Amino acid sequence: MKNFRLNTERLFISEFTLDDAPFILEIVNTPGWLEFIGDKKIHTLSDAENYLSTGPIKSYSEHGFGLFNVSDKNSDISVGICGLIKRDFLGFPDLGFALLPNYEGVGFAFEASKHVLDFAENELSIPSIYAITTPTNIKSQNLLIKLGFLRKENIKNDGESLSLFELNF
Repeated sequence: MKNFRLNTERLFISEFTLDDAPFILEIVNTPGWLEFIGDKKIHTLSDAENYLSTGPIKSYSEHGFGLFNVSDKNSDISVGICGLIKRDFLGFPDLGFALLPNYEGVGFAFEASKHVLDFAENELSIPSIYAITTPTNIKSQNLLIKLGFLRKENIKNDGESLSLFELNF
């Protein structure tokens, strides 16, 4: 997947590199990430580099997909994350997304997610995509429904209650 890049109307969606560690350090410590995704214990640039190398970057070579860097075309500033995650407790990859607080509410999550889903269907030929949220993350649930996901069931993972959504292509 070398040099992977999706272009949307307003965004670039591309693979992360270790150079993105400062952005990762910032986004994983935002209030929304901590509340709805959880504390990943990423508190230094070294932690962020380790997260990138053992998470998204490793996933690109193992699965042909992963979480991607979402940047604003106008400024080339990283504004968020969007991509697919292969989780051991789910039968299909799941869609993940997060934005820096200053970029929420302007449609970037929908725009990035739509293009990642098109990539999953048309390039990867994945028949279904899951998405999980905490039961209290209403904004993400509303976005998933807008993208065409259907609420499937409530599940537990490591004792945490999660709402499971599914999109079939």
